[in-house]
Amino acid sequence: MTDIWSSRAQAMRESPTHRAGPDLDLVVELCEPAEGVQAVDVATGGQHVARRLREEGATVVTVDPAPGMEPDVISRAEELPFTDGSFDVAACRIAAHHFDDVSAAVKEMARVSRDRVVVQDTLFQGEVMEEVEKVRDPSHIRRYSEDEWRTFFEDAELEIDRSEIMTRRMPVDPWLDRADATPEIATRVKELLADLIEDGLVPHEAIILRGRKR
Repeated sequence: MTDIWSSRAQAMRESPTHRAGPDLDLVVELCEPAEGVQAVDVATGGQHVARRLREEGATVVTVDPAPGMEPDVISRAEELPFTDGSFDVAACRIAAHHFDDVSAAVKEMARVSRDRVVVQDTLFQGEVMEEVEKVRDPSHIRRYSEDEWRTFFEDAELEIDRSEIMTRRMPVDPWLDRADATPEIATRVKELLADLIEDGLVPHEAIILRGRKR
């Protein structure tokens, strides 16, 4: 799968959905960036969280399993190669639905953080959307519900002090293009989403959580 994601690196860097938006603004705000703050951006992808944190003065180490994403450190989120408490904050944005073990990844982010963990990911929207995600992109594992996310944080001994759910209407065609969807796959996805697509846009719900070390 890392080869697939390496091939998508430029698309991720250029994606309007990933480059900007109120969700990215909130993730950055919850990280509390400032001069002297040390952060790790897990599953950095197009490095948009890292870019914004650095603009606010934070020192950031980027991590991703795909070499093509050009991270500082190549690693899975479930096995971060850092000592305990290496950073003030660990962040992860729009990536966890691709992780093999989200609970393990959150525990790792908590372990390497001295204070806080900030995560954003797409929220479970029913089995039809799960089918859509897997048809569109075989690297998709699963979206999770708000209750499941709260359990992940609790199991990592993180106390949630902020939780937001956001809905964005995303253009369908660029979303398909980022996954290199064939015409056949694109047709199937649009059939499955027929009741949700309006003016070429489909709603996606995301959850954003900040947890602090107990």
